[in-house]
Amino acid sequence: MKHLLAILLLLLLLFILLAARSGTDSVWLIDIKGAIGPATADHMIRGLDKAQQADASLVILQIDTPGGLDASMRQIVKAILATDIPVVGYVAPNGARAASAGTYILYACPIAAMAPATNLGAATPVQMGTPTLPTFPTDKQEDNKTEADNEPGLPLTDAFQRKVVNDATAYIESLAQLHGRNQAWGVQAVREGASLSAQEALDLQVINLLADDLDDLLQQLNGQTLLVNGNKIMVETEHAKIYQHPIDWRSDFLSVITDPNIAYILMLIGIYGLIFEFSNPGFAVPGILGAICIMLALYAFQLLPISYAGLGLIIFGMGLMVAEAFAPSFGILGIGGLMAFVIGSVILMDTELPGYQIALPVIIAFTSFSGLLLIAALGLALKARRQTVVTGLAHLKGMPAVVSKMLDKQAMVHLQGEQWQVRCDQPLSVNDKVTVLETDGVILTVKKTTGA
Repeated sequence: MKHLLAILLLLLLLFILLAARSGTDSVWLIDIKGAIGPATADHMIRGLDKAQQADASLVILQIDTPGGLDASMRQIVKAILATDIPVVGYVAPNGARAASAGTYILYACPIAAMAPATNLGAATPVQMGTPTLPTFPTDKQEDNKTEADNEPGLPLTDAFQRKVVNDATAYIESLAQLHGRNQAWGVQAVREGASLSAQEALDLQVINLLADDLDDLLQQLNGQTLLVNGNKIMVETEHAKIYQHPIDWRSDFLSVITDPNIAYILMLIGIYGLIFEFSNPGFAVPGILGAICIMLALYAFQLLPISYAGLGLIIFGMGLMVAEAFAPSFGILGIGGLMAFVIGSVILMDTELPGYQIALPVIIAFTSFSGLLLIAALGLALKARRQTVVTGLAHLKGMPAVVSKMLDKQAMVHLQGEQWQVRCDQPLSVNDKVTVLETDGVILTVKKTTGA
């Protein structure tokens, strides 16, 4: 028994040693695929933190992106610059690209590599907000132009756009200086939207390596010394094992709810749920689901570049449509609400990036749904106005009755299960038939229709 325990302890110790060795010799692979947004940044940053905790020797960011949000890109760049582990940016597989925000991420990595048939560039920042019309500069503006304003590149229509481009230019220059890359081409990629193939990027010293695949990349990296946060680190990848950081449920969930269309739908479902709950208290389920949907939508919106004017117009438009349903104005409030709703939906996302726009069919679908609800509410209101009143005393007008008894010379009729005093210009007796003309409290004014 003692020998068995000793063997088990020895095996456990060996397992721990192997695990520790595999951690220090492991290479972590983190994918950056698709449009760069909050979910991509969260996945990459948490992966980098876990790689440090596992004492990984190297992290490879495999990039294939058309670009994305500036805020998310800067979060990724900050995480790369703050880590003590060598990070390699690798544009792969064949046919991939590191466009727009991907170019900045590649410049931020100590080592940049690309696979054949890939490209990078087109790093001009997309204008935020609604586009403006081009304006012709006045003589005074021409005199106040700076040397930076006269640099070649895409036409900049206003001061705000110039500031955005100048900021992006300085940013990519600082990243290029940090790792000894081609600054001039980085500026060209920002100002002129220039792009390069993998071979051209290697020739112009925009990247460091051209690798066919991961094995080729690891072979070329082996033995290289990298400067990471002031420390020289020799990369040893000869016996390294590749560990691919998986996309977990949190990243998947964040990716779903930060999709502008999903966040938009969640917000509207939440608002409609609360409206239904407030108009029909006691159901509970619509109110609870509505509150959950609104909280998720608000969480997504604080991560996305939204226009608060657009959000305000959507809420204001829905408020007008609800007001139309509860206090009908026969179309004025409803039509105004629909217009505000559509305009707010169109301008809700404060960016021109295609991947972060609300799809037009989604807007049309919810606008049509809201319009149908509005029409239904107006139809019910008109129908209610045309119907005969069925509550209160007014509905008794025109109803026939029969004198049931005389009480101290006061004629009484039995109507709808109750005894009523009646007033008539003609003398009445028991069993006389009458018709109700008016109501005055508990007394009915009637006219005699036939005799006894």
